[in-house]
Amino acid sequence: MGRWTFGLTFIWKVMLTLGLVLLYYCFSIGITFYNKWLMKSFHFPLFMTLLHLIVIFLFSALSRAMAQCCHQRPRVVLSWADYLQRVAPTALATALDVGLSNWSFLYITVSLYTMTKSSAVLFILIFSLIFKLEELRAALVLVVLLIAGGLFMFTYKSTQFNGEGFALVLGASFIGGIRWTLTQILLQKAELGLQNPIDTMYHLQPLMFLGLFPLFAIFEGLHLSTSEKIFRFQDPGLLLGVLGSLFFGGILAFGLGFSEFLLVSRTSSLTLSIAGIFKEVCTLLLAAHLLGDQISLLNWLGFALCLSGISLHITLKALNSKGESGPKPHKGPVSSSDLELLLRNREPGDEEEEDEGEKYFVAQGQ
Repeated sequence: MGRWTFGLTFIWKVMLTLGLVLLYYCFSIGITFYNKWLMKSFHFPLFMTLLHLIVIFLFSALSRAMAQCCHQRPRVVLSWADYLQRVAPTALATALDVGLSNWSFLYITVSLYTMTKSSAVLFILIFSLIFKLEELRAALVLVVLLIAGGLFMFTYKSTQFNGEGFALVLGASFIGGIRWTLTQILLQKAELGLQNPIDTMYHLQPLMFLGLFPLFAIFEGLHLSTSEKIFRFQDPGLLLGVLGSLFFGGILAFGLGFSEFLLVSRTSSLTLSIAGIFKEVCTLLLAAHLLGDQISLLNWLGFALCLSGISLHITLKALNSKGESGPKPHKGPVSSSDLELLLRNREPGDEEEEDEGEKYFVAQGQ
């Protein structure tokens, strides 16, 4: 009887994990192809990002209100001093990361975007060393070399390479390194109470909107004001279709963060990291099959080299976490490049799962 119960429990955990991974894949891969699809007909990526931020903020506020009604506990609200001094730098870096990433879809293929965005791990490591969140070790140097070498091989003599788009997404990866490092520092300040991902999204979105709006006004404001798809529309049906598509993208962005949270809260951060690697492989295969992206053997070898560097980094993190006795402050990133929100790290069966002081970690992806 005991073995039968254990077998059912094991099967249930496996099915639950697979279901959560598939949910995460739907949102993550979906928003990547959504961005590329929308950019073919709607050439205003910064405006799209601003609307997505509004949708995420509204859903975060709604989630906070529902959680407060269910648990009868007030949600954290930061003072203006803490909000502007401690959250603003992280929000600005996040806005630039997401904005430049979406902007790059105007010029590059999904495969080149996926490969280049995976280099965010490299910049996260570099800034973790600069801010002394990581200690310089030979293994980390090897990780950096593998990722950098893989990126070079993937872009070398690529037939669909675009310099402008590559520069945008590489700049987003660079800023992403700053973003996740600042976010980690922000989360380690337990007195702020932003360990819950919904609370973090709620506080970040307004400052992200304000940080990205000047860039939108400079590069897209005039063109959008004269566009027949928005302000000078003549067909109300076309306008509603565009706004509906933009709103759907906001739902995908919020769902991505929430699906990551569910996956980690029910399994572990290692599961999310491994799932992220296979997700990138699936994205490249779908891009080659559905969109006709041309990927040569050298490109695939470069991608494999980059993934080996990311896998080595994840393995080292897993070994370090097993070697720690007792809870310690989390150091360094543990996720792949494509993930995007703050996720709760807890093991199944832990009696202290609901403790608000538990650590969350960073994961990106839009």
